Amino acid sequence: MLEQEKELRKAAGPAIPWPVIGIALLLAATTGGFFYWQSQQASSGGPTLTEEASAYLPSLDLADVEMEAKEDFLEQTLVAITGRIVNNGDRTVNLVEVSCVFREINGIEIQRQRAALVGRRTGSMAPGDAKEFRLAFDPIPEEWNQTMPTLFITQIQFE
Repeated sequence: MLEQEKELRKAAGPAIPWPVIGIALLLAATTGGFFYWQSQQASSGGPTLTEEASAYLPSLDLADVEMEAKEDFLEQTLVAITGRIVNNGDRTVNLVEVSCVFREINGIEIQRQRAALVGRRTGSMAPGDAKEFRLAFDPIPEEWNQTMPTLFITQIQFE
């Protein structure tokens, strides 16, 4: 009798109907996709310049910017960008962050990294000050076009 019940259950199909399973999977995929999209938006956007910071941009100069790329023993490209940032304005800045955008040969962005030129490690910058900086990046994707990445100031915080 027990075997007859098992055979009847097999013939009747699964306990949960296929449409319910399909809807559950669709809901799970949609929810996962939404959270993935949100995390991508948050990581790529980051803080945006305030009106006050945008108005101060012309007062900050990046000078003597140079790039050096070397291959390490693992055959990965290590990139360092050096230069100076100069505060030609009338305010003390506590934080200046840049985004470095690496591109492939057709100009398509393949990597974006944020780095602080002025911040907790380096101290603030008073009006008229200049600070040397060195930004190190590793590894850069193989598709990189080997040219200087685009640097743009993405955040400024004042004293």
